[in-house]
Amino acid sequence: MDMERVEQVRHFWDADAATYDRDPGHYPVSPLERAAWRATLEKLLPAAPARVLDVGAGTGFLSLIAAELGHHVTAVDLSSGMLGQLRAKAEQADLSVEIVEAEATSVPPGPFDAVISRHLLWTLLEPMAALRGWHEVALRGRLVLVESLWGDPNSGVERVRRWAGQGLARARGTVPAHHAPYAPELRAALPLGEGTSPETLLQLVSASGWASPRLHQLTDVGWAARRRLPWPERALAGAPPFAVVAGS
Repeated sequence: MDMERVEQVRHFWDADAATYDRDPGHYPVSPLERAAWRATLEKLLPAAPARVLDVGAGTGFLSLIAAELGHHVTAVDLSSGMLGQLRAKAEQADLSVEIVEAEATSVPPGPFDAVISRHLLWTLLEPMAALRGWHEVALRGRLVLVESLWGDPNSGVERVRRWAGQGLARARGTVPAHHAPYAPELRAALPLGEGTSPETLLQLVSASGWASPRLHQLTDVGWAARRRLPWPERALAGAPPFAVVAGS
């Protein structure tokens, strides 16, 4: 693995940690959205209490909901800054979450009943190696990848929607979702740096050893997220997020 690139990724998310949760898409706080996410995780995860590994946990959105549902959660992230935010939230909510600072390809040995991850694969230098490693620590478990449809170069509608949304954000003076963009050379080194289509993810999950990958469109989550948007942003919102679920 290119450790220089790994350190670039680590430094980016450490720098992003202080302001990451300002974007409601990163850490939804509305009761409606949280209710939708809670119902979604309750449906997709095994019955509680299960041993759940959250990889790329960030500031803890999925980890904390899983802990609220009664699961035993281990949260992994390579960014100490992100994990510091997670730790503070867990303490404030009086929730027990085991926190591990590690790369996505170096997760704890488990065994786990489920592995969850949200919007992580695009930023991995070796997504296939990560998926294989997660399967090894959850051989009889379930994989739940939460992703969004983006980066489709063949979709003219998507390009127009994104261009219009960016224009509205500039006009309104909306604070950017991140402190900076990824450096072009770093993004170019990422196998999924230009998008995570459902077709590609299904192929990766299957090839990495996970059985029976299937798609779940997270319609309720998408609906709840659109409810907080003003007009015309609400009309320009893209497809709802989806989950790739595999294993038992």
